[in-house]
Amino acid sequence: MPLNIYEVKVKAIDGTEKSLGDYKGKVLLIVNVASKCGFTPQYEGLEKLYNQYKDKGLEILAFPCNQFGNQEPGNSEEIKNFCSLTYKTTFPLFEKIEVNGAKAHPLYVYLKAEKPGLLGIEAIKWNFTKFLVDKKGKVVERYAPQTKPEELSKEIEKLL
Repeated sequence: MPLNIYEVKVKAIDGTEKSLGDYKGKVLLIVNVASKCGFTPQYEGLEKLYNQYKDKGLEILAFPCNQFGNQEPGNSEEIKNFCSLTYKTTFPLFEKIEVNGAKAHPLYVYLKAEKPGLLGIEAIKWNFTKFLVDKKGKVVERYAPQTKPEELSKEIEKLL
């Protein structure tokens, strides 16, 4: 497991490797997303949050995941097109990953260890689980899929 979030390497949706160290000093909202989920309309709320706070230091990092009900079956190109055409998203989108199990991405191993869910259960229960990370890289909160992005404004403002 990484010692801190900034050690984690990820792949952008176009396949280029990126370090989360590039986001040092920013508030991060990290979300596992899917295109065919009941919560998919949250892309709209995420984009609104991003537009409202990106100039103040917020980054929204979206990680497609197909581990819940096969709701993200597409490849990177299809996912990217869906997000940009359907929801006009402009926040960073990454390659599809796993968030649970033996093949869970190191980012999610770290996030779940830092902020377990209810009753200390680390597993991600569904798409659109959200993690809020402060400017120093500390995972400060974990939100259930039902929590709408627009409900996070006050928490984000406190961290900016």
